[in-house]
Amino acid sequence: MTRAAAFFDLDKTILATSSALAFARPFYRGGLIGRGDVIRSAYAQFIFLASGADHDQMETMRRYMSDLVSGWDVAKVREIVAETIDDIIDPTIYDEAVALIEDHRAAGREIVIISSSGTEVVEPIGARLGADIAVGTQLVVEDGRYTGEILFYAYGEGKAQAIRDLAVERGYALDACFAYTDSITDLPMLDMVGHPSAVNPDSDLRRVAAERGWPILDFARPVSMTSRLPIEKRQAVAAGAAAAAVSAVALGLAWYARHRRIA
Repeated sequence: MTRAAAFFDLDKTILATSSALAFARPFYRGGLIGRGDVIRSAYAQFIFLASGADHDQMETMRRYMSDLVSGWDVAKVREIVAETIDDIIDPTIYDEAVALIEDHRAAGREIVIISSSGTEVVEPIGARLGADIAVGTQLVVEDGRYTGEILFYAYGEGKAQAIRDLAVERGYALDACFAYTDSITDLPMLDMVGHPSAVNPDSDLRRVAAERGWPILDFARPVSMTSRLPIEKRQAVAAGAAAAAVSAVALGLAWYARHRRIA
């Protein structure tokens, strides 16, 4: 049997929000950022949801986030995310994305989430969704705190390289794989697989998808996972997610370690 995966971007593809910016208020309450950072994050969230983010905007956000998190205690970040993820993220998950994930799982494909947001956010969200692997941007940590440097940036060609590495490690046949994203900046990711799709695409990606005959999907129904699933299925997903999170972290650490040696 051919082994294949479905690769999903996160923001505006699975979530009706920006996962990197959604935790601004909890981080403020936890003393990690100031009121001005909350306002800037809210404005950036509005712009992102309204029109997406091009390369220059993503680079600006990368520099801003790198400076912002420098010196943060990693354990505290993980604690805040764990305590607030159900309130912040759970109500923003597209029902159409969950159904699509279920279809791919039923077809025997592994579910891989790959996002430019930090691993401390991407991995627990992936666990909630029962993903097999979750890959996010990895920041350098020294003595339990972020240095502000980026070890691996899960963006653009970085996402494509992650897919190549995973295909080798997991034995995926890329021509049998699927990929879903909203942004033209993820074009390298879409070009890697045999079945690319544009989800809630920005204008540039919508044009490219139309030119190449790729499916264009418009998701519009955010729904709470806890309300969508019956309790017995919820428990099964939670149990599977815990195991998936462990394997995702183990794989991620080895993969990021190789990039540390390359850098």
